[in-house]
Amino acid sequence: MRRSPLRLSLAAAAVGALAITAFVAGPSRAAEDAVIIPAPAADVPATDGQQTVVVSGGCFWGVQGVFQHVAGVTSAVSGYAGGNKSTASYETVSTGTTGHAESVQIKYDPKKISYGKILQIFFSVAHDPTQLNRQGPDSGTQYRSAIFTTTDEQKKVTDAYIAQLNAAKVYPKPIVTKVGPLQGFYPAEAYHQDYLTLHPNQPYIAYNDLPKVENLKKIFADNYIEKPTLVGDLKATN
Repeated sequence: MRRSPLRLSLAAAAVGALAITAFVAGPSRAAEDAVIIPAPAADVPATDGQQTVVVSGGCFWGVQGVFQHVAGVTSAVSGYAGGNKSTASYETVSTGTTGHAESVQIKYDPKKISYGKILQIFFSVAHDPTQLNRQGPDSGTQYRSAIFTTTDEQKKVTDAYIAQLNAAKVYPKPIVTKVGPLQGFYPAEAYHQDYLTLHPNQPYIAYNDLPKVENLKKIFADNYIEKPTLVGDLKATN
């Protein structure tokens, strides 16, 4: 289970300090390496208006941090999906018994970025979709790989893309990502929002998550924006 964001054990801090040194001094690397993959053969047609999808790929800090740097994403909010509203709190979800997964609600402008491109980024740099009920150092069903769709077209495109990637054998193991309709999304506590941007020197972030943003910048340069779209900024303008 991932350590609490409010404190680090001495052992974890020591390992993290070494990770920060390696990250600053040498080539970037993540606990889960990026994989260059083909774009989806089919995509959701662009329409007017904002679209939404919820994705889960391990700790929500890194997934949120990646999509906050993606052009066309209007908001990326950390939260919980897969369980009931009554159990949607960090301490409860961390028990792994609620059905929730740490998730990120992505709202995007389909005229600026397609649903297929969001999927490609998710499967390539945001997480490793072949790990069952874990991601990097974190284990438990709350860290599972999942996509909660909001339209039938999203579900169809997602299923087809997973089949495409499995057939192409771009990963050494089959994709285990679960796909199903979104039943509810519950934003996480305020201290989890914008965590990557606000705590870039935190050992967990430096070792596991900042390299994901670097991989996004390198592999998806046309979709990368330097200034992240933060939850705090959105609240300030509303």
